[in-house]
Amino acid sequence: MKRPDHRLDRRTVLTGLLAAPAILRVSQASAQAKWPSQPIHVLVPYGPGGAADTVCRTVFTRVSEILGQPFVIENRTGGNTVVAASATLQAPPDGYTFMVNSSQVIVNPILMTDVPFDFRTAFAPITKLSSYPQVLAVRTDFPAQTLADYVEYARQQPGDVTCGTPPSAGMGHMACAQFQRLKDIKLEHVPYRIATEAARDVAGGTLDSVFLTVSTIQPPLQSGKVRILAVTSAKRVPTMPDKPTFAENGMPGFDMDDWNGLFAAKGVPDDILAKMQVAIAEASKDPAVVARLTPLGTQLVGSTTAQFEAFLKEQTEVLSKVIKDANIKLG
Repeated sequence: MKRPDHRLDRRTVLTGLLAAPAILRVSQASAQAKWPSQPIHVLVPYGPGGAADTVCRTVFTRVSEILGQPFVIENRTGGNTVVAASATLQAPPDGYTFMVNSSQVIVNPILMTDVPFDFRTAFAPITKLSSYPQVLAVRTDFPAQTLADYVEYARQQPGDVTCGTPPSAGMGHMACAQFQRLKDIKLEHVPYRIATEAARDVAGGTLDSVFLTVSTIQPPLQSGKVRILAVTSAKRVPTMPDKPTFAENGMPGFDMDDWNGLFAAKGVPDDILAKMQVAIAEASKDPAVVARLTPLGTQLVGSTTAQFEAFLKEQTEVLSKVIKDANIKLG
C-alpha cells in the first residue's frame, strides 16, 4: 500500500510563514483590546509611608475602580531607583508593569556610568502624577529660629550642620545643593534611601535638618519634634501659609518642588499608555482622592503625556545646571 505523503510542499510552507505575522498582529491587537484583563503592578522605588507611596496607593485605588482590575503597589527601593527601573524593564512590555519615578530619570544618566540602560531611552513617560512642595525642617532644639539664622549658624560651623535628603540626587538633594551654592554655606549632606527614616532621625535629634516633602514631614511636625524654616516652592503653601519661601529669603526664582510621574518600558503599546493616562487624569480629579491628598500638601496633576514630556525637558535643563554648578557627584 502506498503511504500517504505528509510532507509540506513549498507553497504551503511559504503561505504559513507569510500568515504568521498577521496572526501575531491579530493576537496582539486582541490582547490590547482586552487590556486590562489581569492585575497591574506599579513599582515604586521609594519606601512605604513617603509622599510617592501615599499618592500611588490613593490614586491607583481609584484607577483600579475605573479600569476594573486590581493594582499592586510594590516598594522596590535601592540603587537610586535603579532596582525598580531594572525590574520594570525585565517584565514583558504588555502593559501590566509600570514604574513611578522622579528626578532620578534625569539625574541618573548624568551621574551614574555603570547603569546597563539609559533612563532617557528605555522608558516611555505617561503622565506627571503629582508635585510636592518641600520644606527645610530642623530638630526642635536646633539654635536657628529662622532661615537667616540657619544660614548664619552654618557659616559659623562650616561642614558641621547635618542635612538629610532622600535619596541621593533626588529633589531634596538638589534643593539642598542649590541652597548651599546660593548662600555660600557648607552643610554635611546625609543621603537616605527612605524618606521616613530621615524624618525619624531629625525628630529623634540625631540629624540637624532635612529637606523633605510637606506630606512626609507631617508626623514629626504634628508631634512637635521639628520646626519648619522655609518651603521650596515658588509661592507659600496653602496648608502652612505662615512659612516663608526660600525666594522670600534672598533667593529669587528658587523653586525646587519634588514630583513624580508614571513610566512604562519602551515597547508597551501606545493605546495602553493612552488608556492609563486617561484613567489617571480622571482619578486625579476625583473629589475623594483630592480630599485625601490635598491636606498633606500634595498637588495632584494627571497631565497629558505631551505636557509631561515638556516638563521633563524643562527639568533636565534646570537639574543639569544645578548638578554642574554644585559639582554634585554620587559615590
